[in-house]
Amino acid sequence: MPKLIELVEGQARWAEDAFVFVADEDAIPDTGDVILTLARFEAEGDALLASNSRRVGVRIEPDQEVEVLAYDLPRLAVVALAFPKYRDGRAYTSARLLRERFSYEGQIRAVGDVLREQAGFMVRCGFDAFEPADGATPEVWSKAASRFRHVYQRAVDARPVAFEERAS
Repeated sequence: MPKLIELVEGQARWAEDAFVFVADEDAIPDTGDVILTLARFEAEGDALLASNSRRVGVRIEPDQEVEVLAYDLPRLAVVALAFPKYRDGRAYTSARLLRERFSYEGQIRAVGDVLREQAGFMVRCGFDAFEPADGATPEVWSKAASRFRHVYQRAVDARPVAFEERAS
């Protein structure tokens, strides 16, 4: 089971992961919280969400659009955004769209090739849970997320940008 780091009130901590990722070819367990692929969610999601006996999440790959989840977002507990390679940053845009355009308040989880060097950018875009691929601990993750004192553009985290800091 992957280790999960959650961001709570700006502090990273280990978290118990109640969710199980269910691939398309796997049977959905009778009980427990699940994360499904987008294709599986589109086929079976309504039935799972209607049961109210479990929490449901969806895994979005970089070439998939989060906009297709707009209607279902209030009922989803987790949106897991995949980073197949550290060089693929499309999930940053997806996270920002979820938070800013769709006002999604559930967990946005980074999965895949998630490295501590990305922590600050992920937090700024709205991620609040991480499955680090590089063995980072919550302490290391917190330090990496707050590494830079100044920011130069607005983001989901609403930190003041450098020119606003200088003006005050």
